Amino acid sequence: MITDAHGTPLAITLNGGNRHDVTQLMPLLDAIPHIKGRTGRSRHRPRQLFADRGYDFDKYRRLLWKRGIKPVIARRGVPHGSGLGTVRWVVERTNAWIHGFRRLRIRWEIRDDIHEAFLKLACCVITYRRVRALC
Repeated sequence: MITDAHGTPLAITLNGGNRHDVTQLMPLLDAIPHIKGRTGRSRHRPRQLFADRGYDFDKYRRLLWKRGIKPVIARRGVPHGSGLGTVRWVVERTNAWIHGFRRLRIRWEIRDDIHEAFLKLACCVITYRRVRALC
């Protein structure tokens, strides 16, 4: 899942549970819709990608740079304190909000489209709650 700076989900992909996250990075980036912002052409890619040590592969760093995305990825073998925790907590918080919906905590649906529909519905409810809290 990719979220914006406020924790609002931007893109979701549904994959098998026993796959390494880094192999799904590029399909997830391709699933991002156009990002609205300033006047002019809307962005289709984020400016930066924040990730933990599990994504520390030169191959994916190069692929991100080719797409015009600055990789901010913690290096393996380097002591903690990279400062990524201040940004990554947004994703962890959003995952915790999704796990607040009991039906999504454990996947019971056999069909992918039904599970994805519940996931998107949960993201809509989360977004509605965030907007309502701001008003």
